[in-house]
Amino acid sequence: MIDPQLLRDNPDTIRRSQESRGASVQLVDDAIAADSERRTSIQQFEALRAQQNAFSRTVATAPGDQKKALVLQAQALAAQVKDAGQKAADAEAEFGRIVGAIGNVTVDGVPAGGEDDFVTLREVGTRREFDFEPKDHAELGEILGAIDIARGVKVSGSRFYFLKGVGARLELGLMSLALDKALAEGFTPLITPTLVRPEIMAGTGFLGEHSDEIYYLPADDLYLTGTSEVALAGFHSDEILDLSNGPLRYAGWSTCYRREAGSAGKDNRGILRVHQFNKLEMFTYVLPEDAEAEHERLVTWQESMLAACELSYRVIDVAAGDLGSSAARKFDIEAWVPTQGTYRELTSTSNCTTYQARRLDIRYRTESGKTSPVATLNGTLATTRWLVAILETHQQADGSVVVPAALRPYLGGLEVFEPVA
Repeated sequence: MIDPQLLRDNPDTIRRSQESRGASVQLVDDAIAADSERRTSIQQFEALRAQQNAFSRTVATAPGDQKKALVLQAQALAAQVKDAGQKAADAEAEFGRIVGAIGNVTVDGVPAGGEDDFVTLREVGTRREFDFEPKDHAELGEILGAIDIARGVKVSGSRFYFLKGVGARLELGLMSLALDKALAEGFTPLITPTLVRPEIMAGTGFLGEHSDEIYYLPADDLYLTGTSEVALAGFHSDEILDLSNGPLRYAGWSTCYRREAGSAGKDNRGILRVHQFNKLEMFTYVLPEDAEAEHERLVTWQESMLAACELSYRVIDVAAGDLGSSAARKFDIEAWVPTQGTYRELTSTSNCTTYQARRLDIRYRTESGKTSPVATLNGTLATTRWLVAILETHQQADGSVVVPAALRPYLGGLEVFEPVA
């Protein structure tokens, strides 16, 4: 949720943000009107309640012959207080509904526009060139006995798969390398729940325009998470945090689930776009004034992982219309996928400023003793999709794949994945 004080003091900032997102600017005016109605209703309720309290003392001290009439007046006043309280509650709910539909206010410098309007910040590494016809990751996975898509479809349907043999070992090694990097930077590891309550899912901003991509279990009123970001954000919900010693950093390892609604016919081959995958997610709670510097640190740690996997990649500044409601800024890191002749997203990191913390009531205590919302950030450090770029980039003419040096200790020293008979 956006800062209500910013809405009152500087609504043009929010209007500009909405415009850059390609979202409704009218929502800002609707929110201002709803906020005014909410505050007026609360004032009227509190004034009537104060009047009721004062009148109750009058009734208590009145002579017996006057009490009967005064009690009737008190009952009428109580009905007014109840009605005013309901109006205040309704106005609060309406304000919450409207302001909750406004996306996070973007950070200065975020490009305006949609999915294709990103800005490339840098390209790193040399794209692999081949003196043979390279195979895609799906074919390599079959040759190496690493990925079994046919049996995944047989067991669970389209966009499911088995990782087996060196494929399973590669993913576990990749995740372990990422975890070691996170531990070296002071992250606390967590294996998170993958089922969460509606208020936690809503609090992170995932029940907006992409809610059709989320699996829901109506019998239990629980959602399957598409990222451990959701559980990590909920970890400290309704708490006051001590950030006096610096950010609280967590690395959440979990299986993730996504419907991939609306993507029929896109990336059907292989494991680029699937319903279930594993991921190690970084999540940090920081002071709001430190959020942008923390965001840069998350990108640095992500780039170190891509470098360790010996991948060429680019870092892009995602345009406002492609941010999602919670992010004020997002950087994507995309690896070069040789057989597709393009960069594909492997990881992203978002600065959500105080947006999620306001929804989930996560605060810190200021020097004055008051509480204020923290800032939250997230960033992926490794996920199943990385196997696509690793296998394709490091393949050899005979279908074997050279294991990046940084991953070999996690694979028992294995240097090359050889084709299976």
